[in-house]
Amino acid sequence: MYKKLLTGVILLSSLLLAACSEKAAEPTASASATPAPAAAEVPKFKVCWSIYVGWMPWDFGAQSGIVKKWADKYNIEIEVTQINDYIESINQYTAGEYDGCTMTNMDGLTIPAAGGVDSTALIVGDFSNGNDGVVLKGKSALADIKGQTVNLVELSVSHYLLARGLESVGLSEKDVKVVNISDADMVAAYSTPDVTSVVTWNPLLSEILAMPDSSKVFDSSNIPGEIIDLMIVNTKTLAENPDFGKALVGAWYEIMSVMSAQDEAGAAARTSMGLASGTDLAGYDAQLASTEMFITPQAAVDFTNSEKLKTTMQYVAEFSFEHGILGEGAKDASFIGIETPSGIYGDANNVKLRFNPAYMQMAAEGKL
Repeated sequence: MYKKLLTGVILLSSLLLAACSEKAAEPTASASATPAPAAAEVPKFKVCWSIYVGWMPWDFGAQSGIVKKWADKYNIEIEVTQINDYIESINQYTAGEYDGCTMTNMDGLTIPAAGGVDSTALIVGDFSNGNDGVVLKGKSALADIKGQTVNLVELSVSHYLLARGLESVGLSEKDVKVVNISDADMVAAYSTPDVTSVVTWNPLLSEILAMPDSSKVFDSSNIPGEIIDLMIVNTKTLAENPDFGKALVGAWYEIMSVMSAQDEAGAAARTSMGLASGTDLAGYDAQLASTEMFITPQAAVDFTNSEKLKTTMQYVAEFSFEHGILGEGAKDASFIGIETPSGIYGDANNVKLRFNPAYMQMAAEGKL
């Protein structure tokens, strides 16, 4: 009897001990089940560029790690992508595939702005000073273009350049036939016997001029400051993410500093840009010679603040309206508001293109 009682006591004690141990372990099990707080997601942005002397720095900036360095500084990610077709790159930006894109002032107005996408010229990189040109095969004067078929990227700055050139010799677009062609097909088209006139930009321009019996009869140096090369970003995205603007601008001016240096590093940077655009250091430097690059942020700020910018954008808006590319419902050239530091041209209640020097000014003042 004693043995049975003792055995029962031992068994009961064991059960109680196990139960207590199980309850004591519950808080630990509960604590281990609590998930660790998730790390904050790094904001990610995408910008795109296409081949042109003034935009090759973006390729170098991405390849050299300069863009990543500045993105890391502001704890963001920036993906830099090359798009082979210039107009397609702008279309993709307009569709929201990219947060920023390289384009000219005119194309910024007639594609994203005219499409209702509020856009900001974050970086005014340069203006074409001979990099865009009209080429004739077998002729050496612009007046000889009369009656010819002219191949160009229709309704782009090439079209604008042609119109300005025709005006200078008393002609109009009625005196020529304009044929639309992609920049990707320009060189191949010109090499055929049937194509005798093109309007294009570097490096394509240099390649075409190297072909036999080719003459540049008008170029952007005849209209300085009118074809402006930009990095345009979505205005809403910039307003909500100022660090995106700071990182892009900071990276750009570091690239400018490196590539403009007359040393081995500068030559290496320009060589990289030349090779990426299908030429070499000498070829790329020749293209730079016909480009008014704003190497310093202050130079870009001064240009952006000038009253001439507003006047230029009026010319561009008038051309765009006359060619029906200022957007649906445009009743005149002032349909879209264009904001510049010297004032707004167009409808102040419909501003869709903004030249904002604020971030370039930060760079000039060393505040990035």
